[in-house]
Amino acid sequence: MKVLMLNGSVRKNGNTKTALLEIAKTLENFSIESEIFEISEPVRDCIGCGGCTEEGCRFEDNNVNEFIKKAKEADGFVFGTPVYYAHPSGRIMSFLDRAFYSGGKAFCFKPAASVACARRAGTTASFDVMNKYFGIANMITVGSTYWNVIHGRDQGEAIMDAEGVQTMHNLANNMAWILKCIENAKKNGIPYPMLETGNRTNFIR
Repeated sequence: MKVLMLNGSVRKNGNTKTALLEIAKTLENFSIESEIFEISEPVRDCIGCGGCTEEGCRFEDNNVNEFIKKAKEADGFVFGTPVYYAHPSGRIMSFLDRAFYSGGKAFCFKPAASVACARRAGTTASFDVMNKYFGIANMITVGSTYWNVIHGRDQGEAIMDAEGVQTMHNLANNMAWILKCIENAKKNGIPYPMLETGNRTNFIR
């Protein structure tokens, strides 16, 4: 089993990365592999052009399609973001808009968690925004013993947030448990839920 993690910070070794590494270390205890994926520049917004392909987004100016390819093989996800003005980073929002719009099938029925890192405030608002992707993609949202947030400003400070680190560890424990449950369901012939499709109510035309 493998968990694909996305670092939404421009700082490759900042506090968001620190949080993801703590999750990765705990997943190792359950023999679950993980990979931290870095967003490449530039980050184009999704323009809703409808030109999605089997590989994902029609625009290949960064590594969105590479992420979608990995997502198809991944069993679970963690998306990490720093907090800017009580909101996730623009780069991760643009990246996820394109990834979910053009490659949504890669995420269906898989567990996912979001993690927000801030100096002080805005974490829960950012956490809420990130979780919206999971609800629309038939995913399982993974929580912890607190909201999935950690605090720190300068590089390395997040590791000093003892409760935040604990939250990351418990998040990883929960992720591992859900992945094991899904694995056992497959072994015992329990199918994925049936989905109704075809109805779209549009009151405003």
